[in-house]
Amino acid sequence: MWNRENIEAQWAGWTERAERAMSVLRPYRHRLALFLAVVGPGLIVSNVDNDAGGIYTYAQSGAKYGNTVLWMLIPMTIVLYVSLEMCSRMGAVTGKGLSDLIREEFGFRVTFFLMAVVLIVNLGNVMAEFTGVFWASETFGVSRFIAVPLAAVLVWAIVVAGTAKSVERIFLSICVVYLSYVVSAFLAKPEWLISLLHLLPPQLMHYLPTVRPFVQVPPFSASYVIILAALVGTTIAPWQHFYLQAAVVEKRVGPRQYPTTRNDVLIGSISCMVIVFFIIVCTASTLYVHGIRDVDSAGTAALALRPLAGKWASALFAIGLLNASLFAASILPLSTSYVICEALGFESGIDRKFSEAKIFYGLYTALIALGAIFVLFMGRFANAILLWSQVLNGFLLPVIMIFVLILVNRRDLMGDQTNPKGFNWVAWISTVAVIILTLVVAYSSIRELMGHPVS
Repeated sequence: MWNRENIEAQWAGWTERAERAMSVLRPYRHRLALFLAVVGPGLIVSNVDNDAGGIYTYAQSGAKYGNTVLWMLIPMTIVLYVSLEMCSRMGAVTGKGLSDLIREEFGFRVTFFLMAVVLIVNLGNVMAEFTGVFWASETFGVSRFIAVPLAAVLVWAIVVAGTAKSVERIFLSICVVYLSYVVSAFLAKPEWLISLLHLLPPQLMHYLPTVRPFVQVPPFSASYVIILAALVGTTIAPWQHFYLQAAVVEKRVGPRQYPTTRNDVLIGSISCMVIVFFIIVCTASTLYVHGIRDVDSAGTAALALRPLAGKWASALFAIGLLNASLFAASILPLSTSYVICEALGFESGIDRKFSEAKIFYGLYTALIALGAIFVLFMGRFANAILLWSQVLNGFLLPVIMIFVLILVNRRDLMGDQTNPKGFNWVAWISTVAVIILTLVVAYSSIRELMGHPVS
């Protein structure tokens, strides 16, 4: 029976435990406060690329090859972290954005041509994100002629009416919605131990007698290599490097605060791969197991889950798709505006008023409006839009990564913060691997657009 004495005794016990916990955490309060002040850009930029195109690719890979693609996640985490860490370090050390450094070091002509390509590529990417919005809206029975304009107005208002701090808080809150994929995966009831075993290369695990019965070795074929290349190509995008470096500069992160920003990038890279893991596991344990191999859109994947894993798994998958598409539709035009304005010397930044940065906000508005309009009236070409955006990303990414590697190893720019020799080896090997894989994706996408898919 509860009485006053029992309640007071219980409260005293809870207070004592809380004080003990605070005494343990007290030495780390300063570090925690510093991390919370700097956290944001790395977490946002890593997770935002789990967009409509990414989710479509992850769902397709899980449906077609099951758990056998999961071993790529660990190498992908390393490549994502290495490429983004170099950009965040350059931003902290130089105080300048990537396009700004390219203009200063390589000249205006090279920069102007590169910015023109970035503008075209990112317009295609914005169209792909609004494609994701109408895929998700159709899952809930809402017409794209209602969903896409509403989404366009929403993502425009978030940035134009906000400040850098408020926009970052909104973006960080959106990251939490990615947990819908975690819940969706649990509702699919996969065999978790088997999924975890496939995080290591199944070709090697097959030689261990104790785990051989639980490991499936994929057939080595052209289509399997292409799906692996597509996983890398959709996870690491050219625009991420520009946005991350610009965000680090806008937060005024310097060399002293940089170790905390590096942790932010690391946590972001790992969290991105965790979400990818759950998406693939969800589709592998439902679509793949039941023989549904062809997924023509991320919306189709969400609908296909309904009879296999229940309406809640399907709804949560669609919510995750809508969230990812809105998130990327906000960030991509913003990244492009930063890139163009930095490169050409125009005022930029969310903290500036519309009248102070007309070109910056004008570009942002135009990209959203054009992306939404094109998707509304070219919706039947959704898959072609997605494929072309992958092709263009594939051609642009190697160029950006080479620029990053050249700049980050310049001692006159970076001082003693250039890449260490070991890190440089990893960075160049990662870059060469990404170049090869993205060219494979570009080649396969072009063949598919021409009506000759690779088998």
